[in-house]
Order: sequence, then C-alpha cells, then structure tokens
Amino acid sequence: MNIGVPKEIKKHEYRVGMTPHCVRTYTSHGHTVLFEAGAGLGSGYTDEEYERNGAKLVPDAQQVFDRSEMIVKVKEPLPAEYELMKEGQLLYTYLHLAANRELVQALLDRKVTSIAYETIELPDHSLPCLTPMSEIAGRLSVQEGAKYLEKAYGGRGILLGGVPGVPRGNVAILGGGVVGTNACKIAVGIGANVTILDVNARRLAYLDDIFGSSITTLYATEANVEFVLQEADILIGAVLLPGESTPKLIRKEHLKRMKPGAVLVDVAIDQGGCAETSRPTTHDQPIYIVDDVVHYCVANMPGAVARSSTIALTSVTLSYGLLIADLGLENALRNHSPIRAGLNTFQGMCTHQGVARSCGLTYSRLP
Repeated sequence: MNIGVPKEIKKHEYRVGMTPHCVRTYTSHGHTVLFEAGAGLGSGYTDEEYERNGAKLVPDAQQVFDRSEMIVKVKEPLPAEYELMKEGQLLYTYLHLAANRELVQALLDRKVTSIAYETIELPDHSLPCLTPMSEIAGRLSVQEGAKYLEKAYGGRGILLGGVPGVPRGNVAILGGGVVGTNACKIAVGIGANVTILDVNARRLAYLDDIFGSSITTLYATEANVEFVLQEADILIGAVLLPGESTPKLIRKEHLKRMKPGAVLVDVAIDQGGCAETSRPTTHDQPIYIVDDVVHYCVANMPGAVARSSTIALTSVTLSYGLLIADLGLENALRNHSPIRAGLNTFQGMCTHQGVARSCGLTYSRLP
C-alpha cells in the first residue's frame, strides 16, 4: 500500500503522523511511505532520518495526497486540505467529527473513508489511540491552568500549592476518565486541594482508592457541579462521550458564581467543549475572558510538547495502521472490531452512530 504522511498545517501543531521507526516498520512489511519534506521537524526528526528508514520524500502535500491510498495524520484536515482528498482514499487520524459538521460533509461529498483515532474502541470500551493524548492533555491542563491563574494573565494570583501559612488553591475536575485522572495526579502533586466529579460510582470508588484522602470525590449532580465551581480556582473540563458532542455542563450563568480570575481549562473543546462559553483557541492566543473567568480552550494541547506527544501517539496508532495496510481495509474492518469501531465515514455514508446523532445525519451501519 502507498501510505502518505503530510505536514500538519493546524496553527502551532508540531506533531507528525509517523516517527522514523514507524516508517521502517511499514516499509519492512512491503509498503511505501511518501513523506512530505519537513513534516517531522517540529517533533525533532530530520528528513534524513526518514530517508534512512525507507521513506520517499516528496516536496508538498499535493503529491502526498495524489500518490497515496492511505493518509496518516495527527489532526483533522483543514479546509485548505479538503480539495486534496480523493474518492476512495483512506484517512487515518484524529477527526472529532461531532463538533465539525463542515468536515463531515467534505468527507461524505468526496467519498473519503475515515478512521478516527478517538473512536477506535477495545471490547472493554477503552480507547487506545485516544488514551496517550488524554494523558498528556490531562497533565498539561493543571500546568496551563496554574500559569493562567497568575495575575498578569487576568487570573486570581493564586499559587496552587500555597506556602506555609497560606491557603492552597482549589482545583475542580469534571470527569474521572483518563484526562481527569491525569489532571488529578498533577494537581495532587502540586499540593492543591482537589475535587473530582463523575457520574460513575465505580470510577469514583477507584479514584478514592488510588488517591485516598488527597482528594474529594463527588457525584456529578447539577447541585455538586454548582457547588464546586463556586469554590474552584481552576475548573478542568474532562468530560467525554466517545464520538459525540460534549454536554454543556457549565452554562453561561454559572460563570457569575465563579470567583473573579478563576480559570476554566476545557480539555473537551475538541468535541465541542463542556461550557457554553468555550470556543477553540490556539497556542499563540490561548485564553480569553468571559465574566471575569479566564478560558483556556486550546484545541491541540499536546502539540505544545510535540516530541513526547508524537512518540506516545505513534506507539499506539502504528499497530492499527499496519493492520489496515497489511490486511486491506475491507478485511481489517471485517476481522478487527476496534478498527470497525473507528470507522466514521465510508463511501459517502456516515458510519458512526455518535457522529451521525451529533451532526443530524443518517447513520449507516456496515453490512
């Protein structure tokens, strides 16, 4: 199979779809990897490293798309890339289609087959290709929240860990999944007062066992959400419904109950965000303020630590991409349920129920 790796063009996106090691693995299986020159530089990989491992360098994205049967990326195609996609081509990347109706329509119109990293699902309902980026985003959420809590950025001027004789800061985390758990680790490590909310009693029991008296666990009822946001210096949105739009747990009127200068870090922004006032931001303009609450809603948080993120991401996406390339798409879909779960569009049809529901489309089940 001819497999293409274009350079990411999303603003301040420095990750890349393959490391040189990935290229060597694909080529050792008899596949051809067409790699856009310079695509790996943001993650610290030179063109020479890719060539040594068997990649064929091409000068631009147009040639990558023209000559490839499967495109391996990190982030969703932007409008400038829509015209590069062709009928029957396979797109393997993060897509987050529930919050991007325009991209869904482009994929359907061009009859592009898409497999989304974030909806590849194992029998135990874990999401192996989403997990490493969720881990990184969760850890970054506290780091970034602490930064923008500083007075110079419009924050309350609170040191999360405090010092002797000074109260610690309060961190509230909505969602106890991978993002929330990793945010919890960092917040506890810094020394903040941490409260984590979830709707799953078993998950709360697990978190209570792991962190013990270092945290407070609460059911995510509306009353509890309203209570913690009034006390929070940093509020982290870590809610996920796989493949679907994120529910708006934080309404605009809630902001008036929050402390002036508190920080909302909406990690769920890729799926639409869990606050009504959230909108995607970029690393060069990461924050904005609504009703005295600082909003941090960067849609590609792990891109800031591109080297670590690229290694973590490709370590898990490689095996599924290799299965598709080795078996061919139809055999991979027929024989591998996680890949089948990752299928979002196919021959002009929307094949993921959550995406179809969120975007108001007809859901088409594969035979």
